[in-house]
Amino acid sequence: MSQKRLVVGILAHVDAGKTTLAESLLYVSGNIRKLGRVDHKDAFLDTYDLERERGITIFSKQAEIRFGDADITLLDTPGHVDFSAEMERTLQVLDYAILVIGGADGVQGHVQTLWKLLKRYHIPTFIFINKMDQTGADKVAILAELHKRLDDKCIDFADDFDTIAENLAMCDEQLLEAYLSGSGISEELLQIKIQERKLFPCFFGSALKLQGVETFLQRFVELANMPYYPETFGARVYKISRDKQGNRLTHLKITGGTLKIKTLIREEEKVDQIRIYSGAAYTTVMEASAGSICAVTGLDSTKVGEGLGMETQALTPVLEPVLTYQIQLPEECNLHDTFLKLKQLEEEEPELHIVWKEELNEIHAQVMGEVQIEILKRLILERFQFHVEFGIGNIVYKETISDCVEGAGHYEPLRHYAEVRLLLEPMERGSGLIFASDVSEDVLDRNWQRLVLTHLSEKTHKGVLTGSEITDMKITLINGRAHLKHTEGGDFRQATYRALRQGLRKATSMLLEPVYEYQLEIPSDMVGRAMTDIQRMNGTFTAPEIDGEMAVLRGTAPVAYMRNYQMEVVAYTKGMGRLFCTLKGYEPCLKADEIIASIGYDAEADLANPTSSVFCSHGAGFNVPWDKVEHYMHTESSAKKKEKMDKDTPFVSACSQVDEKELEAIFERTYGPSKRACYDSSKTVTAYSEPKKKKQKEVMPEVLLVDGYNIIFAWEDLKALAEDNMEGARGKLMDILCNYQGYRKNIVILVFDGYKVAGNPGDVLKYHNIYVVYTKEAETADQYIEKTVRDMSKKYEVKVATSDALEQMIILGQGAYRMSAKELKEEMQIVNMEMRENHMVQTKKTNSYLFEGLSEELADFMDDVRLGRREFQDINNKKEGDS
Repeated sequence: MSQKRLVVGILAHVDAGKTTLAESLLYVSGNIRKLGRVDHKDAFLDTYDLERERGITIFSKQAEIRFGDADITLLDTPGHVDFSAEMERTLQVLDYAILVIGGADGVQGHVQTLWKLLKRYHIPTFIFINKMDQTGADKVAILAELHKRLDDKCIDFADDFDTIAENLAMCDEQLLEAYLSGSGISEELLQIKIQERKLFPCFFGSALKLQGVETFLQRFVELANMPYYPETFGARVYKISRDKQGNRLTHLKITGGTLKIKTLIREEEKVDQIRIYSGAAYTTVMEASAGSICAVTGLDSTKVGEGLGMETQALTPVLEPVLTYQIQLPEECNLHDTFLKLKQLEEEEPELHIVWKEELNEIHAQVMGEVQIEILKRLILERFQFHVEFGIGNIVYKETISDCVEGAGHYEPLRHYAEVRLLLEPMERGSGLIFASDVSEDVLDRNWQRLVLTHLSEKTHKGVLTGSEITDMKITLINGRAHLKHTEGGDFRQATYRALRQGLRKATSMLLEPVYEYQLEIPSDMVGRAMTDIQRMNGTFTAPEIDGEMAVLRGTAPVAYMRNYQMEVVAYTKGMGRLFCTLKGYEPCLKADEIIASIGYDAEADLANPTSSVFCSHGAGFNVPWDKVEHYMHTESSAKKKEKMDKDTPFVSACSQVDEKELEAIFERTYGPSKRACYDSSKTVTAYSEPKKKKQKEVMPEVLLVDGYNIIFAWEDLKALAEDNMEGARGKLMDILCNYQGYRKNIVILVFDGYKVAGNPGDVLKYHNIYVVYTKEAETADQYIEKTVRDMSKKYEVKVATSDALEQMIILGQGAYRMSAKELKEEMQIVNMEMRENHMVQTKKTNSYLFEGLSEELADFMDDVRLGRREFQDINNKKEGDS
């Protein structure tokens, strides 16, 4: 029989007996010989002196249990609210969870928070109701409370299976069908429903007295399924710590394949050692297989929540500190050296957000509460040998926006270049930040797009009201530009940061404050006093629940007002009242103007987070304020492009007989509304206009459809250019067709394949006097051309330029004219000839003899200059003919 490998977390509110249950599970499974106790300070998983002294779990710990056909890695997590962030980090690597609830205490406020987190991370859950030997523990009452506060699918599994079958049938349709069929509910079906969180088995007992523990473990192993793991390597980092020798340990779960020592994880970082911990001890192994929890040495840049190999990033944590404190150092401490040491703690506890406020010359940290402060002071003393104090805590505010804006950032000091445009959109509360790209790779290469997204996610970005962290918005890259020679990675970092800050300055920003979700238990005769207090704190509450002499109030209130209310409750209830608070999230600040004024943040004075952009003129960079950046940008805003699309005729004024709306309708049927209507270029193309002719009989307007890549690889000069620079080849073909259209006055649509780009929505842009189309994902240029010919052939004279023989036959059958790549080139040469002849006629009429006596090649070149196709600087590089 193959062994199940399971990673199981054990969670609870503080004092529910979580560590005692873990101890009992280790004992009844035979993995430890002596049963330790928390109050005796000898529990197997209380490995730190501070934990033994205080009798609480501070850091998550690992223990290995072998029982029956299962190898279980048990992760014991902190139960105290101040260390709940450590608990949440563990959730991302669990296969199952054991939620421990005190029989006498019932479902407390923090238990409901744990339940919401388990639902968010979609973790199958078993419930163990502990301390049933204590006075006041009522099994029937607790089950009723579980159904009311958690889920009505919490089923007592302590009874015989036949007894609970009817209750099981009410949890799911498949369970009901199995029950009614008479065949009975199979164990396999129960395993599936538990894994799908359609069912939550409940067990009762006393961990301290080993009552019900072995039965619980036996049933757990029977009902738990081992997840599927792929063969491709993947791992999830959930914790960073250091051993007694100071070695940095990366704790991770292998989610696919196998991890071996000396595996190269990233550049110059190899796995030196793989450790399997159980309590304070560990064994080293040569490799760790999928489903294993291990700690590795040799990785110096890993971060909590990071995915390795095939794994992506983890969900954004829900639990986070809402108070920030100044860390007060002894006079003999060097501020900079101490800051670097404290940053080690941030690696292990990311929610600390340790920052050096340069303008104040102070170090600040975000902390969950008073207990965590005491633990941090002790840890700093033990690890770094100096005492610190924490100042008065301040509220951690956040900022968001209430309207959609476009941010523009440009960075162009000498020999550097990058330009970025970002779309900032508000999202619902609790969304965090979402980053995306909506730019064609033909506009900005994929590597630059990835770099922009990396820079957006690599740091905490400040808002412009108070300098607080921004949240609840989607930031989309919508345009950008790089230079072939001068752009470096750091240039896009600058342009990205500046684009985001410029957008925030344009937007209507909103200050957010943290809000608690509370549960207040007080004597019934003090409900009036409590309601008055909550109203004073700008809080809300539901109707009080009266249970004998006690009452329960639930609701929300801003952290700023409720943070010190616990001491007040204890005082006026004479110790009988209890307040449980958990962070609900962030909501609009009630006294925003007052808070903003008191903080006094100046966005323009924050030199580390500039809102301006840097442009180049006469070989030197100069700074442009945020409100004038748009006048200097090289790329156009999406609003300006749309405005141009609305105003411009589709090609040139000489083609006014063409129905632009009809042409746009074809594009919109293909792609939906056009997001990018125009293309901005620093080049200018001037087409020679024919002398006025007598009015002729009206003919159907001509449309030329060009298969872009087919032509590029059919023309030798463009093909050679494409081997070195595809973007340059596309640009040259576009310029050639612009000159051609300017003379022929027809409609030119140049089509490029974009079908291999995943998620590509397609794109239509106007480049001077022609249209350029990039097809959407899974649509080739041939398919687009065929569809366009069908739509336009009745009202337009359509020509298609391609050397694809099959495509030529299809086009001919649909009533369009075909033109090979060779014929198109010959047509271009004829046009160039006619343009030169007309030009010479014009020149002779003005009695200009400036170009007489020039060689034919130089005369051709000067004609090109006159027509705007070339610049004088190109004279030394002229090697080609007219095309």
